[in-house]
Amino acid sequence: MLRKRQQPPEPTESILESISDGVFTVDLDWRITSFNRAAEEITGIPRREAIGQRCSDVFRASLCEGACALRRTIESRKPIINQPCFIIDGDGRRIPISISTALLRNAAGEVLGGAETFRDLTVVEELRRELEGRFQIGELVSHSVSMRRIFDILPAIADSDCAVLLEGETGTGKELLARAIHGASQRRRGPFVAVNCAAIPESLIEAELFGVRAGAFTGADRDRPGRFASAERGTLLLDEVGELTPTVQVKLLRVLQEHAFEPLGSNTSIPTSARIIAATNRDLRELVRAGSFREDLFYRINVVRLELPPLRRRREDIPLLVEHFTSALNCRQGRTVSGVSPDALALLVAHDWPGNVRELENAIEHAFVLCRGQRIEPRHLPEPLHGRVARASDLAGAVHAAEAEAIHDALRRNHNNRQAAARDLGMHRATFFRKVKELGLTLPDTDGRRRTRAGTIASTRQSGSIEPHSSD
Repeated sequence: MLRKRQQPPEPTESILESISDGVFTVDLDWRITSFNRAAEEITGIPRREAIGQRCSDVFRASLCEGACALRRTIESRKPIINQPCFIIDGDGRRIPISISTALLRNAAGEVLGGAETFRDLTVVEELRRELEGRFQIGELVSHSVSMRRIFDILPAIADSDCAVLLEGETGTGKELLARAIHGASQRRRGPFVAVNCAAIPESLIEAELFGVRAGAFTGADRDRPGRFASAERGTLLLDEVGELTPTVQVKLLRVLQEHAFEPLGSNTSIPTSARIIAATNRDLRELVRAGSFREDLFYRINVVRLELPPLRRRREDIPLLVEHFTSALNCRQGRTVSGVSPDALALLVAHDWPGNVRELENAIEHAFVLCRGQRIEPRHLPEPLHGRVARASDLAGAVHAAEAEAIHDALRRNHNNRQAAARDLGMHRATFFRKVKELGLTLPDTDGRRRTRAGTIASTRQSGSIEPHSSD
């Protein structure tokens, strides 16, 4: 019996399968009609699950919410070329991409739908951050030395299942850090559940955390799982943990000791494998001394402690964060704001930011509402920032002061070792000396590499064995 010869793939199909860019097409009902191999790899979604689905359910891009590129192309009949944005892949990770769109027509020229290609920019973004001396995990982005220590140890913390205590003022990004730990861990496929302990009434917090069995109290007509059950095989963030009542503290301590909890109205313990991350903007040691927080619970949640510095102590991050928020808002809103003017940035750098990174993000979002042009100007910023014009009239002075402070801090940490300080700051040695010269800084006479006395260094300079302070 003769077998029917399998038809070779169409040339166009072979080309699409061989390229490294993701490609998918949709019909006029926004249903995916084709999905190439690279699209599967970048999104983490198999082709068989993508075909026939609405593109917004599969291709979860930052533009999908209100500025869909394909929709704009189909409505305007104009292509879009290399627009940056990001998608959320099948594992919940944020992937930077650039997208291009075009109309899909038949032989008669009738529009059948649209085609979109997208390129994974993860490697490009990582290289750019490395060249700029910045580091990023999840939504956390920084190039300050105080944050670098956190970034350096975060992978090891993520690999562990130990409890973590995050301390820092309101708005410093404690939840973002908790999400970064979860996203870098083996639990990233599990749920991330956050509960604000200060926002839940005292009478409800126990039921909210541990769940309720039907009949436990009037109105409890059915079983309702709590946050511990919801976070199974994932991570549970207990934000503002210092606000828990003594009764709930006792029950939480038991959960951490026995890895099990009892819902309200039940005598049966339910095992839990949820990882606990606690966060607070209060000094838990002081609460322990005052008797309002249990000492044994404090040591249970304080296996690893990370403190996020306030924004006023890392002003060198403000331009970077402004760029980060501007880029994110451009993606979400389909805008093309290029950044902020020097005068606007001067106001931002001079402000003390009592609300920290969250307040800065709100300020940039406020500016986006008022800005109709390509650049954010001082008049677009919130009113409280305008009173700082006199202090911030010189942008260079504000930025240089932050840079000088960072260099002096790095030298102190590294015992005046110039090379180690440059490495600590993420700079090349030549860049470090050039920056010292630009800022007019005087370096200490003692170089930590040799631990020599000032007189010895002075004499060796004359023989040319040590690079002068002004060298670049």
